[in-house]
Amino acid sequence: MAGKKKWEALCEFTEQSRQKHKVPGVVVGILHNGKVKTAGFGVTNVDHPLEVTGDTLFQIGSITKTFTGTLAMKLVEAGQLDLDATVRTYLPDFKVMDEEASQKATIRHLMTHTSGWVGDFFADTGSGEDASARYVAKMADLEQLAPINTVWSYNNAGFCLLGYILEVITGKSYQQLLREEVLEPLGLKNTFFDPGDVITYRFATGHEGGQVARPWPLPRAAYPAGGITCSVHDLLTYAQFHMGGGITSDKKRLLAKESLAQMQTPQVTVWKKEQWGLTWAISDTYETRLVSHGGGTMGQVSQLIFAPERDFAVAVFTNAGEGGDVTLEVTRQAIKSYLGIEITDPEPMETKTEELVQYIGSYQRSFADIHLGMLGGRLIGQLIFKKGFPAEDSPPPPPPPPFTIGLCEEDRLIVLDGPLKSGRAEVIRKADGSIGWLRFGRIYKKLD
Repeated sequence: MAGKKKWEALCEFTEQSRQKHKVPGVVVGILHNGKVKTAGFGVTNVDHPLEVTGDTLFQIGSITKTFTGTLAMKLVEAGQLDLDATVRTYLPDFKVMDEEASQKATIRHLMTHTSGWVGDFFADTGSGEDASARYVAKMADLEQLAPINTVWSYNNAGFCLLGYILEVITGKSYQQLLREEVLEPLGLKNTFFDPGDVITYRFATGHEGGQVARPWPLPRAAYPAGGITCSVHDLLTYAQFHMGGGITSDKKRLLAKESLAQMQTPQVTVWKKEQWGLTWAISDTYETRLVSHGGGTMGQVSQLIFAPERDFAVAVFTNAGEGGDVTLEVTRQAIKSYLGIEITDPEPMETKTEELVQYIGSYQRSFADIHLGMLGGRLIGQLIFKKGFPAEDSPPPPPPPPFTIGLCEEDRLIVLDGPLKSGRAEVIRKADGSIGWLRFGRIYKKLD
């Protein structure tokens, strides 16, 4: 009865959050002690509305990267892939702009976002069998933002590259390989890449500013980084596999326990007890380890979080660019209700103006710039997009309004207002103590 009350309360909370943030449709799913519950709210498409149900398909974006990582570990177990082998072991002609990074980049660097080159590189190279090869060839122009293996910075391009490496090793397309090695053994019958498959089911379209977002599909070369569309039930089945030691629902072993444990073992520290494993984000901030990954595509935002020690997982899908507020609120509420863990944002510290002045400057990456300056004794930020998504010719979105920034820890900033409120950024210093980068998930190189 208590479990039922928790679930009903969570559903009520989810609907309230959906309405508050004006998100057309939301799906929430809980896996707890081996039992799955799902529910849908709102509509799939404001122009052609269908009721969202627990079975409605949503794009899960970058959560796909963990599927790519799972597939990679299958090939590691088969002796076909070595995590510490260089990319050039498999692709002798591989190159980015920096020759040292081109030579030294390993599979582990790709899976832990530590390659250092520009990561938000989106190119539509067609839907043919050569899509990934053409994408990787275009990576030759990618700038190096930080020396390889020095700074964690979220990197989409690295996973597009990893997907292509898996194709070259096996001689199969990424989609075919993932279906044969992961999706079918796990019984994930409502997990797709091809829009031609998706449109035969009830599915959600993304929205930006209350309007349908177009285009709907991602380019084929981006599939390993973010191409999956699935039901929340399938994703929770996948989470159960990752919590269950590599055993499928029909009691067959798909991956060794050691392989799954390695994926959930911290490989690089992002900030204190916030770390990154092989494709998974890992938080040891609370009494129970939380493993997670989020995803965002054209107007769809998703989140998966699980606690292996507690046999608990929560997944939330939304179909609006503003959906990140809903995924954050609902996952936190679920974790509080089921695990008794309250996740809150850090409080800004009281700081003097001279403490904030050191962060003034312009920080740059190819996709966007951030400018920090002082106004009325406050540190103010402005984000300017220079490119769009999901292709090279996609127009950049309009900039969000300027936002106030405070300190929540030494060299850790927190946004205090506006659409980016509660967002956190790390100030990363060079060996000489000077500021080298500002990291909002991705690193922005400080201009001299």
